[in-house]
Amino acid sequence: MLSKSQAKAFFIFGTAAFSAIFIGLTIDTFQRIPKQTNANELTDSAIRGKHLFDTKNCMGCHTIMGEGAYYAPELTKVLERRGEAFVKAILKDPEAMYPGQRKMVNYHFSDQEIDDLTAFLAWVGKMDLNGFPPKPDLMATAPSGTANNPLEAIQQPQIFSQMCIACHALNGRGGNVGPALDGVGSKFDLQYITKWLSDPAAIKPDTKMPKLPLSEKDITELANYLSSLKGEAK
Repeated sequence: MLSKSQAKAFFIFGTAAFSAIFIGLTIDTFQRIPKQTNANELTDSAIRGKHLFDTKNCMGCHTIMGEGAYYAPELTKVLERRGEAFVKAILKDPEAMYPGQRKMVNYHFSDQEIDDLTAFLAWVGKMDLNGFPPKPDLMATAPSGTANNPLEAIQQPQIFSQMCIACHALNGRGGNVGPALDGVGSKFDLQYITKWLSDPAAIKPDTKMPKLPLSEKDITELANYLSSLKGEAK
């Protein structure tokens, strides 16, 4: 049992000690901020993008670094998850990527504004946030091919999980805007798939699939991968 004087001393010294610890941790946190946020890589373009992000109230629908609304996708690592081409295409014309479904407002951003917003999201994506947000298991990147022909397996290109899975499913995982891609290589040959990826409307004028912002390298990798998906077409 403490006496009044002992209890008072315990309270004073305890409060002082824990206050000192709190102040020390606060100072340490502030000292870490420049390095963890890569402050030296904050460009004028990224700063303009941040102002644009705020003025358009993007956090009214999206979260970023854990703050914001939960109506639309989290944006902290969106470039890592979806890739620059996809992000720029969405900012240019949201509905074109998801015909009749995407609810994002088309702000009619200029090319410069799109570059600035992308630069801001790229800077945020490189921050050290102590493991936040956890990486979603959107799609396992695994070789295609058949069990009988493992040597014919083709590695799934990164652009597939960044862009194609947004609308199409494979092995039961992905979007449902377009048809599932299981067995698509048994239904269409390499030449057809290449032409389709290059310009879908040139083959089927009434298609809902947009002309994606794919490089020739992307198209080649995707066509080779998709044509290797043999089996029963769904």
